[in-house]
Amino acid sequence: MPTDAHPTSRVRAADELKQAALEQFATVGFAATSLQHIADHAGYSKSSVLYHYASKEALLEAAIEPAISEFEAVLDDFLLGGRSDRRRRLVDRIVDLLLENRQAVHVFIIQGPSLSQLPIIARANAAVRRLAEAINQERESVTDQVRFGVALGGAAFLLTAGRAFVDDDHLPADDELAASLHAVLADLLAPADRRSTPTTD
Repeated sequence: MPTDAHPTSRVRAADELKQAALEQFATVGFAATSLQHIADHAGYSKSSVLYHYASKEALLEAAIEPAISEFEAVLDDFLLGGRSDRRRRLVDRIVDLLLENRQAVHVFIIQGPSLSQLPIIARANAAVRRLAEAINQERESVTDQVRFGVALGGAAFLLTAGRAFVDDDHLPADDELAASLHAVLADLLAPADRRSTPTTD
């Protein structure tokens, strides 16, 4: 009688190897991570890694592709327009995406420039450029363009690389962090006539 135990275990192994690879890429770095490191970290043999993934590059693609696909979906929704709250929705969805995909975002933000020749990184770069162009078309000043870059780039850095500079026991809870990010980014990216301005004494 056929059973699905074997396919299920293969899927589980592939997922565990992908997660182990993502953890290694985010903490040790893509260049410094070997297939043997990934195998050891996941508790599998190197031959098991190669059974599921043809190369380290294939593992990187499998590990970060879901986050890139999600970002592309957020971008497509924003570019469709038609919603009065589309800018706020963009901010909310990007904050959620950053929180849920910290390790993938870390690899892209910190190591992306050195991996730009890889198709998956080129795809992510293209999506970021599309979003920047869409935002810039709606804005009149260089200041607003800089505001956009600092807001989203700063949030990505804070949630990924920036966490390395704070002890774990001093990190805010995710819900607290999400609420603060939603508020700050919404203010930074709001149209100028709706942006809060600091008061001077």
